[in-house]
Amino acid sequence: MDEKLVKEIVEDIKVRQERSAKSVPVGISNRHTHFTKEDFKALFGADSEATLHKPVKQPGQFACKELVTIEGPKGAIKDVRMIGPYRTYSQVEISRADARKLGVEAPIRDSGKLDNTPGIKVIGPKGTITLKGGVILSKRHIHFHTKEAEEYKVKDGQEVRVLAGRGTDRETIYERVLCRVSDKFALEMHIDVDEANAAGMNNGDPGFIV
Repeated sequence: MDEKLVKEIVEDIKVRQERSAKSVPVGISNRHTHFTKEDFKALFGADSEATLHKPVKQPGQFACKELVTIEGPKGAIKDVRMIGPYRTYSQVEISRADARKLGVEAPIRDSGKLDNTPGIKVIGPKGTITLKGGVILSKRHIHFHTKEAEEYKVKDGQEVRVLAGRGTDRETIYERVLCRVSDKFALEMHIDVDEANAAGMNNGDPGFIV
């Protein structure tokens, strides 16, 4: 066997062993919305501002007190929470089960990649808007701070395999987990409710890159 190839295989095994020895905390994302300031005010009133319900782990982001109803061709879901701050695009993140209830064909996408995504009606206390697009199933992903990415030897945009529920009857391997790297991030893996239930996961449980 080619000596260079053997060396590459050995190095890859070493990196995988090092990664799998360190856990990644899992955060379960329930259905939620992101709004532009313009869309927010159309829903909640011209004098309104997004208000803090509680911080989330990603720096500068927070769950808002503001709730909306989302309505699709087949049904509606009430009390969907906004995640702030305002964004440059409006986006609705749901699970596969939610998509069936609403009657929308939501594709799996990384946040902000909204081309050719379905729209939805959003109902707030002061108004209603109809988004032409922006409904997605969020692609499962891990947020890494740049220093953490160096520690785990991953690059932005790389996809990895993650073992969840290790040692349990619902032990699961998630394939094609996207790595997102920024000095604005904190280490956390995001999966939706359906994915978490499949592996019996709770917020804060460990995942392992394998």
